[in-house]
Amino acid sequence: MDKVTRRAFVATVGAVTVVPATALLSPTTHVAARLNSPRVAEPPKPTYLFFTAEEAIFVEAACERLIPADESGPGALGAGAPNYLDRQLAGAWGAGERLYRSGPWQAGTPSQGYQLPITPAEVFHICLRAISRDLEAHGTAFQNLSGDAQDAYLKSLESGAHDLDGVPSAIFFDMLLKMSVEGFFSDPVYGVNRDMVAWRMTGFPGAYAGYKGQHLASPAP
Repeated sequence: MDKVTRRAFVATVGAVTVVPATALLSPTTHVAARLNSPRVAEPPKPTYLFFTAEEAIFVEAACERLIPADESGPGALGAGAPNYLDRQLAGAWGAGERLYRSGPWQAGTPSQGYQLPITPAEVFHICLRAISRDLEAHGTAFQNLSGDAQDAYLKSLESGAHDLDGVPSAIFFDMLLKMSVEGFFSDPVYGVNRDMVAWRMTGFPGAYAGYKGQHLASPAP
């Protein structure tokens, strides 16, 4: 299979909502080329509001494997995507404030979207605890696995091979992937897409032409 560049990947993503995960996970299709962009300083260590220290270690490693750094710039971790997940999970989205929560609960079809009786925040805590136990049972930690082994484990989550304490692993993986991509490409005013690395990659000047010689600022009301 021909190598897929980050630039081609972005064109495939379109609205940055539905992404074939295997295009990100396969070593032969890891996005590997970007627009030329300046190196950015090492980002400050994030302060997490939602993730525990152990959960943050897994999320950081998993996000970085989904959108890896390459020779021309940072990946998900350097862009701040894990911190974006943390803030969303700690806020209204994580609390499921716009989700129907009254039941009855029945298995839905993929086209029906989110069908679980628990909130996204609960999904992440439940699944991350189950993943931690699973990895401990195998005597390893995700961040210590080789790249190929990390890919294999993420693919097993994607395929639904794990029952994560009642949550299908495919649902967890889908949420993790989509939120990682969303965080990577989001407006920097949300504390992500640091130095507009994703916008530089696609040639998008930003809502405020932030890296075209103007300062990034909030739009006028």
